[in-house]
Amino acid sequence: MDSGNAAWMLTAAALVFLMTPGVAFFYGGMVRAKAILNMLMLSVAALAVTSVVWTFWGWSIAYGGDSIAGIFGDPIKGFLLHDVMKPVDGVFTSVDGADAPYPHSIDVAFQATFAMITVALITGALAERIRFSTWMIFVALWITLVYAPMAHMVWNGGLLSADGAISKLLGASAHDFAGGTVVHINAATAALVAVLIIGKRKGFGKEPFRPHHVPFVMLGAFLLWFGWFGFNAGSAFAANGTAGYAWVSTTAATAAATLGWLFTERITTGHYTAMGAASGMVAGLVAITPAADVVSPLWSMVIGLIAGIVTYFACSLKYKFGYDDSLDVVGVHGVGGVTGTVLIGLFGEGTGLLAGGSWHQLAVQIVIALVVIAYSGVLTAIIVFALQKTMGWRVSEHQEIEGIDIAEHGERAYDFTSTVNAVFKEVK
Repeated sequence: MDSGNAAWMLTAAALVFLMTPGVAFFYGGMVRAKAILNMLMLSVAALAVTSVVWTFWGWSIAYGGDSIAGIFGDPIKGFLLHDVMKPVDGVFTSVDGADAPYPHSIDVAFQATFAMITVALITGALAERIRFSTWMIFVALWITLVYAPMAHMVWNGGLLSADGAISKLLGASAHDFAGGTVVHINAATAALVAVLIIGKRKGFGKEPFRPHHVPFVMLGAFLLWFGWFGFNAGSAFAANGTAGYAWVSTTAATAAATLGWLFTERITTGHYTAMGAASGMVAGLVAITPAADVVSPLWSMVIGLIAGIVTYFACSLKYKFGYDDSLDVVGVHGVGGVTGTVLIGLFGEGTGLLAGGSWHQLAVQIVIALVVIAYSGVLTAIIVFALQKTMGWRVSEHQEIEGIDIAEHGERAYDFTSTVNAVFKEVK
């Protein structure tokens, strides 16, 4: 047991926890003023419901239980964390082996924060139109049936892991350092499926949906970048050189993606926008996530640059194909996640096609991305359809027009009437 590793992993867990409030501000600033509280509350539900589900059985399905067909773990073995925690003289502590680098209980916390941020990402696609109660039930079902099994498949020796069946079949070890598949492709696929089933906001494609608070968007992007140091560097699971390099490669890629987005935006629109900078940051963070430990400084920046440019154009696809991905979850997280995951097959040190390896790594990265899309898409569709038929997803058209904050939460973020009256009284 090493206290330095323990301290770092506790810090990393706290940093990743901060990412969910970060995404709440990032998304909250993008919606109209009448929906910001709802966006913040959707992230509150992601934190609260996921924490409860993770404690009961989510941890066991992902990491605690024995593998079942390489797809999910036994939900009973680690139920209520009894495989991890034990009382000693009336005080609970962690159950650990002699060679554990840090207490097992810290890993429960660290992995719980990954589950929280993953399901919170989906909210950006569903902005301004869904019932809060339906969302809470969705979170519980999605963490149980989609996220936890996916984490098991990729990170706990399952079907999509480095030594799983697909890796053995294709002759190369699948690689996802910190969540290109488990987090970003998974969440974006779920977001797209949900949007296609639930439908568009009233006025989509006919009227502008402008962000109401761009400084909130920038605040959220900066918080995400800060939290991502726990996300990526924490995925080294030790205070070591790999963690340090993941910090460096994450920053290099994110900076390159920000510049790539901004220069592309300048060429196409004539402006460098704050919204573009924020979106470019997140695109770079997403793309480097699966590859942060295995690509050189040069290739990390190339991945970021490619991601910044590709996601810029990908975000416009919703208008071409007519799906209302409100805040570009598919364009940024889906396309960015696929970009980073697949480019390991080109740039991964010693394994990538352009970095001393062969086509095998490229093949396995493509296949695991496709399997994640298929699994997440099918299971999410089942969950969304079931909730559509039982609880219903949409608020009424009147409530959507009036504002979902009032309809669902009985509150407003801004009291415009009082402000206008006060100004009028002062002028008078």
